Amino acid sequence: MHELAERIQAGDIRAMARAITLVENNHPDKLALLSDVFSIKKQAHYIGITGSPGAGKSSLVNRLLTHLRDRGLTVAVIAVDPTSPFSGGALLGDRIRMQQHFTDPGIFIRSMATRGSLGGLSRATKDSIRICDAYGFDVVLVETVGVGQSELDIMKVVDTTAVVLTPNSGDVLQIFKAGIMEIADLFVLNKADLPGVRKLKVQLEELLMISGHTDWVNPIIETVSTENKGIDTLWQEFVKHRAYLDETEAGRQKRKNQLELEVYDLMREELWKDVQTFVESDERKQEQLKEENLDPYEQASAWLEEWKKQRGRMGSS
Repeated sequence: MHELAERIQAGDIRAMARAITLVENNHPDKLALLSDVFSIKKQAHYIGITGSPGAGKSSLVNRLLTHLRDRGLTVAVIAVDPTSPFSGGALLGDRIRMQQHFTDPGIFIRSMATRGSLGGLSRATKDSIRICDAYGFDVVLVETVGVGQSELDIMKVVDTTAVVLTPNSGDVLQIFKAGIMEIADLFVLNKADLPGVRKLKVQLEELLMISGHTDWVNPIIETVSTENKGIDTLWQEFVKHRAYLDETEAGRQKRKNQLELEVYDLMREELWKDVQTFVESDERKQEQLKEENLDPYEQASAWLEEWKKQRGRMGSS
């Protein structure tokens, strides 16, 4: 077993943090480490909190942390921030709202950047969830950015996905158009003390009927995170959904589908790295990319065939 995996199993939080850094930096040992980490997972409840900017996700997570700690549960938080396509930087500002928990040994908070992931959730985020599980946290909370690909990405990773909405934001139509109705396990109407919450709830209920869900009925929970209202109800719904996954065939099938998607994702990532190295390590190809009249379709097809032949020769040698 990998040395870091052994230390994580023994409860070494520094080893856990180091392992997350290792996977973020795409270390050559990554896959071997993660295979060992997977073998010692302890079945934490993976919860995704997502929604548009300004919906109060971080404040909601902050209240939820206090609620879970009051019940003796340990929690890891992975807050995902978008990476700038220009500077490559990320704000990583979610920790600011959770600073009161920094000294609590039962809480681990890690901010991560999407780093230009093709989806909204980086591969390193998914691996970090597994590492936190192996360490022994009872709950792993993942807070993602925006309404869009992040939500569709997160469904491949977490057990329960909560979409946070606010009155008069117009988000409800956006999530319906984006197909997010299909992946949300429950809806949180935050800032429920504002006008328009009744209207929003009715809209959601109507859209849920149209979308024709499974035997799981998506609950709609009203919260006011600034006043700590609705947090206990929210947690109880998370617990009910976990039980649904454990006890029903539909729940078990969801987990099987997630594992299948993860295998494909890992293969896709490794293949992409191989192809990228193949192109970037060839000076002639780099020069071709600078040509103004380059036909991207023809070039991609030609290089892909060349790469396949090269891989075939390497496999037969």
